[in-house]
Amino acid sequence: MSSDTPPITNETPPGPSGLPIVGTRLAFLRDPFGFMTRTAREYGDIAYMEEPHGSMYQLNHPDYIEHVLVKNNQNYVKGDIFQGTLSPMTGNGILNSEGAVWRRNRHLIQPAFHPRRIEAYAEMMTELTEELLDTWQDGETRLIHEDMMTLTLKIVARALFGVNIDEHVEPIAESLEEFMEATESLANMVLPPSIPTPSRRRIRDARKKLDTVVYQLIEERRANPGDQDVLSTLLEVTDDDGNGMTNEQIRDEVVTLLLAGHETTALSLTLTMYVLGEHPKVERKLVAELDGVLDGRTPTMEDLSELPYTEQIAKESMRLYPPVPGIIREPVKPDIVGGYEIPAGSTVQMNQWVVHRDPRWYDDPLAFRPERWTDEFEQSLPKLAYFPFAAGPRRCIGDRFAMLEARLLLATIYQQYHMELTPETELDLMATVTARPKSEISMTIHHRGD
Repeated sequence: MSSDTPPITNETPPGPSGLPIVGTRLAFLRDPFGFMTRTAREYGDIAYMEEPHGSMYQLNHPDYIEHVLVKNNQNYVKGDIFQGTLSPMTGNGILNSEGAVWRRNRHLIQPAFHPRRIEAYAEMMTELTEELLDTWQDGETRLIHEDMMTLTLKIVARALFGVNIDEHVEPIAESLEEFMEATESLANMVLPPSIPTPSRRRIRDARKKLDTVVYQLIEERRANPGDQDVLSTLLEVTDDDGNGMTNEQIRDEVVTLLLAGHETTALSLTLTMYVLGEHPKVERKLVAELDGVLDGRTPTMEDLSELPYTEQIAKESMRLYPPVPGIIREPVKPDIVGGYEIPAGSTVQMNQWVVHRDPRWYDDPLAFRPERWTDEFEQSLPKLAYFPFAAGPRRCIGDRFAMLEARLLLATIYQQYHMELTPETELDLMATVTARPKSEISMTIHHRGD
């Protein structure tokens, strides 16, 4: 199907048939990435399916996705499914809030993510990475996802709170991990939110544990303001009427940034290390660039412009393995997409996993080829053929932070260590809010100086 505007039809788009009550949900859960890919390939640029919560429209063309996320974004909200998944933990933070509340809070938070403020975090990122590397032993086998989750949590926590909070990292990590695992429950996906399932009780308990830490840190920061951390910025900002943010509003934003700021970056780094383990030639080219530019010293913000291949690797990894494999929206009013009417209240699904692997936009799309990311290639792509951070007004507020972190951490780690996948390691991902490995990614590490 072409992206050219087709004539409007009263028909429903083609799509896979489902079962009574559960619709296509079971088929999705059995093979989520295969299901969304087959749906796109078999039914075209817009597909229709029935889900337990109602009608679902899967958009598979960049132009249609741009329409929803950018051109007609004011007609779309995150919707009940998204809210029901994340709000039990993140509350009404900028991931979940809508309308005037979202605009106000986004405006208040934006200064904390100004490029100059983000640049100030660079040295902290490499410092914490080197602290981790100091604990590594040549020849040992590491659980890479676990390492990256711990490291990125420490980084985002330092950026948020401005101080070393190692004593709090474990309960924060446990709470967030408990939440992410509970969101994978089939009962959560099918049963109404009012039913107190075991997984929902786990989420409630995880929130209580996390709130104890976060509210304590907020009170400590109120008593001792800083000048470089996000929390201090949130405590100082006021809206046009002179009103600051309440402790509860700050709590919601802090938890949102804790979750989003370490989960996706940890996954991106883990999957990049996995794919580098599968492609030793790419790793050797990366190391040659690092050696030529850095000559053994710690990378800095100023070095990144001289490390184009490092950036290409990060981009290609997020193309092939997007940490967020799909996003959803709900139209407030009926809309026309691809000639079909999308009713108000239905769910619109847009999958990075599908679009990033579409052979129309990417030659040999399943191949890991960082070299493809030339300026000319990027300019040739449709605008939303690549959208790891979403797009439009709701684009990820921490995208610059995440890209800075990914490049600096890769450079710091790979100039010191070669990492080899253990023979039993296989990549099998779950498709929930993020694309998480079902089992640990274990790698044997070898110090380059030994």
